[in-house]
Amino acid sequence: MSPLRWTCTSTRQLARTLSNQGHLVSHPVVAEMLRRLGYSLQANAKTMEGANHPDRNQRFLYINKQVKRHLAKRLPVISVDTKKKELAGEYPSGGREYQPAGTPEKVQVHDFPDPRVGKAIPYGIYDAGRNPCRVNIGRDHDTAAFAVESIRRWWSALGSVLYPRAEQLLICADGGGSNGYRTGLWKVELQALANTIGLDITVCHLPPGTGKWNKIEHRLFSHIGMNWRGRPLVSHEVIVDLIGSTTTQTGLRVEAKLDTGAYATRVEVSAEQMAALCLRPHRFHGEWNYSVTPERIKSGRR
Repeated sequence: MSPLRWTCTSTRQLARTLSNQGHLVSHPVVAEMLRRLGYSLQANAKTMEGANHPDRNQRFLYINKQVKRHLAKRLPVISVDTKKKELAGEYPSGGREYQPAGTPEKVQVHDFPDPRVGKAIPYGIYDAGRNPCRVNIGRDHDTAAFAVESIRRWWSALGSVLYPRAEQLLICADGGGSNGYRTGLWKVELQALANTIGLDITVCHLPPGTGKWNKIEHRLFSHIGMNWRGRPLVSHEVIVDLIGSTTTQTGLRVEAKLDTGAYATRVEVSAEQMAALCLRPHRFHGEWNYSVTPERIKSGRR
């Protein structure tokens, strides 16, 4: 019957409210009453997935079909994403590592960003057909231009060497972030990449809320996190070294490079730019699955 059925108010505040209503009681008594009634302080439990798109499973099946088709032809298939941004500096790092007794690494009490050092933005490219991976570590902003530049550098350093005869590239990406399907700049930059490397680029976006199933999360990022746990990321050079030294018993090898480029935010993409794209939506949910063709192919000069 009480209007106050759920609360995070302290027992002192509850006791004060009850006393103002004529029920004189101390806060220890309120705590005991709550305990007897079966109440306790509890955090939110993340158990409700919410509504799913009716074609969610079909989207996974479609992506799996595309990946299998490309791998069967020995074409490059990459899983891409941005790892959690990290502050570079003498800040606490989760986890523990062995040190001589009584000599832990000393770090800052507060994690206020140091503008002189900045942050690290690791954008990873995991090759689903082979183990070599690349992480482009930015210092500026996580934008679509940065994402595509990371892919361009992967192709220049690794992809073109591993797949010298490839004519197509498949990218598996999350549905949001710098490589989100709604981001016009992502598609404009992909067009520029296709024009530069001369490949047909197909993109398949994972359903919303399923980023944990993106291959790069458990094939690359999880191992990076284990490799640097308990180690303060004191500088970008240290971050590059720690990521680059990540290996697994199954043969994972990671190449890490620092990207000192500047990437502007809030870049406007015009309707004319979007209309000029050589973009072909797939029959199955073309907003999530599409291919970008080099401009010379569209014009018939290839």
